[in-house]
Amino acid sequence: MENTIKYFNENKERFLNELFELIRIPSISSLQVHKTDMLKMAEALREVLLSAGADKALVMPSEGNPVVYAEKIIDPSKPTVLVYGHYDVMPVDPIELWESAPFEPQVRDGKIFARGADDDKGQSFMHIKAFESLIATQNLPVNVKFMIEGEEEIGSPSLGNWCKQNKEMLKADIILVSDTGMIAQDIPSITVGLRGLSYVEVKVTGPNRDLHSGIFGGAVANPAIELAKLIAGLTDENNQITIPGFYDDVVAISVDERAAMAKAPFNLENYQKALDINEVHGEKSYTTIERTGIRPSLDVNGFWSGYIGEGAKTVLPSVAQAKISMRLVPNQNNIKISQLIKEHLEKIAPPSVKVEVKSLHGGQGYVSPIDMPAYRAAEKAYTETFGKKPIPTRSGGSIPIIAEFEAILETKSILMGFGLESDAIHSPNENYPLFNFYKGIETIIHFYRFYAEEMK
Repeated sequence: MENTIKYFNENKERFLNELFELIRIPSISSLQVHKTDMLKMAEALREVLLSAGADKALVMPSEGNPVVYAEKIIDPSKPTVLVYGHYDVMPVDPIELWESAPFEPQVRDGKIFARGADDDKGQSFMHIKAFESLIATQNLPVNVKFMIEGEEEIGSPSLGNWCKQNKEMLKADIILVSDTGMIAQDIPSITVGLRGLSYVEVKVTGPNRDLHSGIFGGAVANPAIELAKLIAGLTDENNQITIPGFYDDVVAISVDERAAMAKAPFNLENYQKALDINEVHGEKSYTTIERTGIRPSLDVNGFWSGYIGEGAKTVLPSVAQAKISMRLVPNQNNIKISQLIKEHLEKIAPPSVKVEVKSLHGGQGYVSPIDMPAYRAAEKAYTETFGKKPIPTRSGGSIPIIAEFEAILETKSILMGFGLESDAIHSPNENYPLFNFYKGIETIIHFYRFYAEEMK
């Protein structure tokens, strides 16, 4: 394995430049204007995978954006690892907050600044380069397949059916994913739990057109005010969600598990300082780590109504809209939760306005066992690279397709993420430390060695 690490170190700069070429493709899945960029990105990935040593690499159609599939079968009798990643990225707005062009990567302060640097081009690319290093030095000990999609940031609406149609091709012993994070650069961790997601859009309509706020103000309900009231009532004084039935399927975490979570290093003062907030906020009787790991939450992701241009325009708006996301814990069903909030808002809305609630996307939560060979291999790999055992953690984020993988492909996933909380994913100035990028490649290289040993 020493020659593999040597190959990786000798090719670091080339790896970085190749990543930059992929980042320069603005593969934003939520915007139709970038539809051709999605295909361009998929084709570029196919070429990169072939160059890395895949036996074959295909750009395969789905009901939405194409899926890139590749494989290297060294021996059908050996274990098979299926690597999952996504090539689509979030929109870049507000563009004025970026310190450099979002699709022109720059290295500053030891970090790659660009959209997709971490989520998930940078992290997916680590797997391709670890794969290349192992093949180039004839040290790949297992079969490897790649499945890289282009719709994760919009909820992976097409991938489930695509997996059903290609179930035989995707057969594997474990699914390996890097789309999560670790506690700190000197505190490695393995994500063993993900929250689910229910994402809805709410539209409140009042009069049939925008009205003069002087002539009609005080006599006609203002949709913006009514929507604000509806949203404000979705949580109570203890910051618990008030939707009837919302907590019915939430499984209480044991005292022992809460105690184990509390052992994870966490500095509240540094957390608040990094976010420039005076104090944290959330559900009463739970810690910050628990609020983002084992408890559900509700957030407004966007709110718009009326006139928002420069200067004044005195209107009473006809319509107000909001986007709301609810992060869910295992056992909560995202379809059920979307229906519950729809019924609740329709019921409590005043008769002076009309309410429409549309589900945009969602997914189930996921818990990964820590007693399987892949977890033990990952634990050994992090220990080899970082010099200390990783801490199992639960993430507040969601990867909706992971639970579907288990249901459709009947395969567990291991979540080896290398991002940091400070990477600003989904925000302006997304970044990814070079330290994490390179350590990630090295750790993945070691994972394959230990996984082959664990599966003997």
